[in-house]
Amino acid sequence: MENGKPLHPTQEEIDEESRRIRRLRILVHLTLDTIAGGDLSPEEAAGMIAATRRVALEMFPGKENAFDLLYRPQFQRVMHAVYRLQ
Repeated sequence: MENGKPLHPTQEEIDEESRRIRRLRILVHLTLDTIAGGDLSPEEAAGMIAATRRVALEMFPGKENAFDLLYRPQFQRVMHAVYRLQ
């Protein structure tokens, strides 16, 4: 125990984090698919990416670097493919 909390997460905590990860993956996938559809302006697409990042950081506070490492390259690829952006 450390500061009154067990050192290892409970099964309930593990399950909750797994649910949040699944929700985030679905959100990212939907965002990527929507942008790939090409019906948004580049500004609208960038706004969707920013909103997705905000939601991700609400779900996983302090994980900005993880989001940027895992998802930014995917968003950059789809933005480049759809809008020919660098």
